[in-house]
Amino acid sequence: MKQHFLRNWSKVRGRGLLLGAGLAVLAGCDLIEFSPNQTHSPDAYSDLTAKNLAALAQRPVPTAGDTLRFVFTGDSQRFYEEAEDLVRSVNRQRGIALLLVAGDISDFGLGREMRWVHDKLKHLRVPYLTVVGNHDHAANGRKAYQEVFGALDYSFTHARTRFIMLNTNSREYRFDGTVPNISWLERQLADTAGVRRQIIINHVPPMDGDFDPQLEQPYVRALEHAPRVVLALNGHRHSFSIGEPYRNGITFINSYSFERRRYVVLTLWGDHEFRLDTVDF
Repeated sequence: MKQHFLRNWSKVRGRGLLLGAGLAVLAGCDLIEFSPNQTHSPDAYSDLTAKNLAALAQRPVPTAGDTLRFVFTGDSQRFYEEAEDLVRSVNRQRGIALLLVAGDISDFGLGREMRWVHDKLKHLRVPYLTVVGNHDHAANGRKAYQEVFGALDYSFTHARTRFIMLNTNSREYRFDGTVPNISWLERQLADTAGVRRQIIINHVPPMDGDFDPQLEQPYVRALEHAPRVVLALNGHRHSFSIGEPYRNGITFINSYSFERRRYVVLTLWGDHEFRLDTVDF
């Protein structure tokens, strides 16, 4: 009886050790998700903005004149199959420096959605950068976005082009006058050392009802008074548009969403010249 008990206890203890070791391995690999709303991300899915900016810094800057070409799209949300096809299409384009996504990476503000989109976009042959969207604020989405990507407002310069990525999701802040951060925007626009042209990238455009109405004119004035602003790029509306709604010489472009199976390629040269090409995929 004693030997039988010892044998059984040895089996139970062995299984317990194996189970404990298995759980430790899973926990160590960050594979266990206790809640869909948790914001922590494994290392491979965190600080993606900084990682993509580092990759962009390693890319050669155009030497033939100052021409810069990049892809502009938006609202990836749950369109994962479309994301795969978009990546294949963009990878066939020549001379592309980067891809910009104008917000709404996720649909429900879940970190796992943002990671799933990254699993598609990481196969791009060029870096990609994002701006935060209103859907990315849902539930714990703001924290998830900051964990997966990084800052909600940031700027960078490539090929003498300043890209200013601005959080304009005013409704998610109850139109409290803080979003968009106009003073931060003005400081970025004023810093033009080594910059030939400036581009603003938002999710919600200023003429939209989800943009704080008390900040629309301060935002427009900031762009008007700043030097070298060429384009204002937006998402949110899921359909393409282009025009000068404020008649101030600044062209506003709204992106196609992933579901439209179209994106635009923008080619910039000189101080204000640009060309827009539409690509179906």
